[in-house]
Amino acid sequence: MQRQPPPHRRAAFRALVRGVRACAACTGMRHAHVLGEASGPVDARAIFVAEAVGRRGGAVTGVPLTRDVSGQRFGDFLAIAGIDRRDVFITNAVLCHPHDHAGRNRAPLPSEVARCLPFLARTLDVVRAPVVVALGAVALGALGRVAPHALTLGAHAGTARAWRGRILVPMYHPSRQSTLHRPHDAQAGDWRALGAIVRAASLSAAGAPPTMVTA
Repeated sequence: MQRQPPPHRRAAFRALVRGVRACAACTGMRHAHVLGEASGPVDARAIFVAEAVGRRGGAVTGVPLTRDVSGQRFGDFLAIAGIDRRDVFITNAVLCHPHDHAGRNRAPLPSEVARCLPFLARTLDVVRAPVVVALGAVALGALGRVAPHALTLGAHAGTARAWRGRILVPMYHPSRQSTLHRPHDAQAGDWRALGAIVRAASLSAAGAPPTMVTA
């Protein structure tokens, strides 16, 4: 059972959520403001950062990586990793839904990522998970703007690197399109490696000798 985070961190998270919900800085967005208690526990074992809110997923449910194909694949990959979704926090580099003229998903603009960056930085300060997982290039790039790293998806998927006092793990986004760049079986191997990384980090946080797991 997870312990309750200190009151000041719970208050900081509530203030962060209010700030997100009040934001309307980006035009060309459906202001879904997908951040809240349903994103996961503040004392999570890992924090996952995806790209942006999807029109058939978080924009409908208010919870990142749910309902749509990417959400279903994310759940399947968590099972492969042996990670309980209830133990992780899930957010996005962009907390609203970027869409084209027809309402379809599109990649967020660099300016949109930049406007949402303070919210991502504050989320990382409040959710002190020992493992940070970047799901896709947009998320990995956004995290690099919070604090520099030299990681790329192609070279470092599924591997652990020290970053900002934590462990950063780049992973391919669970979208179906990601298999064009990395086959499903290779991604499944990345997730098995991630499961080992998260378990090792949890043991270290509990007082066991720290172990850096890479693949």
